[in-house]
Amino acid sequence: MSEQRVVDAGPPPGGLSRRVLRSETLIVLALSLGASAVSSLISFIGSLTRPGALKEQAATLNGSYAPGRPWLDLTWQLFGIATALVPVVLVAHLLMREGSGMRAIGFDRTRPWPDLGRGTLVAAGIGSAGLAFYLAARASGFNLTVVPESLPDVWWKYPVLILSAIQNSVLEEVIVVGYLLRRLDQLGWSPKGALVASAVLRGSYHLYQGIGGFIGNMVMGVVFVLLYRRWGRVGPLVVAHALLDIVAFVGYGLLAGKVDWLPTV
Repeated sequence: MSEQRVVDAGPPPGGLSRRVLRSETLIVLALSLGASAVSSLISFIGSLTRPGALKEQAATLNGSYAPGRPWLDLTWQLFGIATALVPVVLVAHLLMREGSGMRAIGFDRTRPWPDLGRGTLVAAGIGSAGLAFYLAARASGFNLTVVPESLPDVWWKYPVLILSAIQNSVLEEVIVVGYLLRRLDQLGWSPKGALVASAVLRGSYHLYQGIGGFIGNMVMGVVFVLLYRRWGRVGPLVVAHALLDIVAFVGYGLLAGKVDWLPTV
């Protein structure tokens, strides 16, 4: 298909050797989601060796940095969101260096409405299945209780949760799908090998949530890679991921303790 060729990265850019590209890729991952995967593994080992079942333990995604000090807390929240996006800026610089920029992975403003429409459909399809899988994994004892937010009830709570969701989506989809697949293609990996690497990495940095978090996100990673290969754009995936996280973060804040089916700690 012609859309498949959109993400055909070609040979290493700018005369760079494969060794240099390999080192660059490892450095980008070490500064971002590769490090998160190692941290997640350590956290999961800690959960397994802690007394009590996994579902009795909590994995908090958005917590307070300065309880009782809302303005300092807000400052830390915004600082954390901004610094988490530094690896994305690095990727943009590296792609610009090869003469392509972020347009090479489809993260630009050339097709906003198709990106929004496709992303919304993907989020609608994955959202309910993902929630059902999480509830089943937790009930089976394979997952911690995920607490999407435990922020204080202040005016900036929901804006920060939305910003956090957008930050997560941009960081993950740009690096784990767009950048990583482009570099693995340039390094001569097979499409199947690149798909496995991207999906396993995505699952790995969610391992702190438990086996369910690992498997569920790995499956999501497979779907996202296949969609990227088809569409040649990260944009719809960023939209889908952002919508999923916004619904999870904001929905938990509004519903926790008010409905019986939503686990809390």
